Amino acid sequence: MSKRRKSQRAGEASPKRTKVRDVFVPRPFEGLVDEPEWIALRELVPAASAPLRLTEDMVAEHGDRPVVLATVLPMAAPAMSRADGQVFVGLQRHQQSGDVSRDLAEALLCALRTEPGQPVQVPPMPGEGPRLQDVLVDAPLEISMHEGFEFWLEPEAAGNPTVQASLERANAAVYPTVRLSAARAAYWCQVPEKAHVRWVLPDDEDAALDTLARLGAAGTLTLGDHTRFAGMFRAHGRLTPVWDLPPDVPAAEWEDPVTQFAKRYAEALADPTPLDPAGRRARQGLVGRQLTLR
Repeated sequence: MSKRRKSQRAGEASPKRTKVRDVFVPRPFEGLVDEPEWIALRELVPAASAPLRLTEDMVAEHGDRPVVLATVLPMAAPAMSRADGQVFVGLQRHQQSGDVSRDLAEALLCALRTEPGQPVQVPPMPGEGPRLQDVLVDAPLEISMHEGFEFWLEPEAAGNPTVQASLERANAAVYPTVRLSAARAAYWCQVPEKAHVRWVLPDDEDAALDTLARLGAAGTLTLGDHTRFAGMFRAHGRLTPVWDLPPDVPAAEWEDPVTQFAKRYAEALADPTPLDPAGRRARQGLVGRQLTLR
């Protein structure tokens, strides 16, 4: 008789393991009014935060604790319950399932159930349950940009060597980033020897791709002299065009070029005619220059 049979009593069913089924959701932020900004903070912005509001049902169950969305938390933690009562939820984290919205909602719920000042334990695969769209009051994000991650810290954490080491590592990876007012979810950033504008478009992928193709065929896809359309990211069901810029021109100088491009984009988006041969060729070229992030 096998060891497994010996360990079972006669007639007793063997225990079943509960398997969490993972389901891929291509647009986890769909339905949120600031969907492109959620994507930008998740994929493109190094250091930023925004306050979040719980629904009335959530407040009734967990209390009216202040909740802050953060791009990154210490050691890429999914959530944090600070001693002062604030709850932080991290957008950029190591472990995730196929539904980012469900992951974030579970991290928030785990933090709300955790006593202030205690570590938050979040399962890597949360299973079925509420999503962000179910637990938050949907509204435009009030985003604050940061040069580093000091906004994490409580006064008593300043001397913690583990926290300080994580903070130093995170700050070392932050590159200058400016949120542009010319369009929602448009950001200027500077990396060594390069500068870029990256804009998460709010439109359906096919419509956005056709629109960019029209502009490409017309020769109006750049942001002006000495700029280059570099390609696109695909992330969470939306396109993010990227432009290479002169590295010595400050972010404020790109507000007007992005404003003018946004006008051209809106006009091309409203064009109901099918793409002509030049537009179709431009579209094929754009598809070959896109990179899928999620």
